[in-house]
Amino acid sequence: MASDPPTARAFALERLLIGLIRRVPDTRSAVLLSSDGLVKAAHGLDTDRADHLAALASGLCWLGRSAGVRLCDGGTVRQVVVELDSALLFVSTVDAGASLAVLTGPTADPTVLGFEMATLVASARPHLAPPLRRTPTGTAAVRS
Repeated sequence: MASDPPTARAFALERLLIGLIRRVPDTRSAVLLSSDGLVKAAHGLDTDRADHLAALASGLCWLGRSAGVRLCDGGTVRQVVVELDSALLFVSTVDAGASLAVLTGPTADPTVLGFEMATLVASARPHLAPPLRRTPTGTAAVRS
């Protein structure tokens, strides 16, 4: 599935991702993705890898939701962490199914990263709201 084309929103979101990566040592890349797994913004990855990470993150969130429903009487997935030999992958939910995926090296501090991810999520929410659409008459605006 291809990424959304770049927009002013995507550039604003990418600036947020760049800030997170700069503030957390050993952080490699980050992707903000929609509820359907499409890249909304990415930094530190080429387009193909960003799309791949978005698909992985979307699947991890789905698995977390499934585990919550089947094993824990529901609940919202807040974070999924995957520890690999040479990397850590953190996926946090944003709003309405959107997620933030961050790939770090093995020495990244999860506490600092968690704080920075929470801060980014709060800052990203206004940029992730659906754009206003005009009605066929062009007079009123509605959220999609």
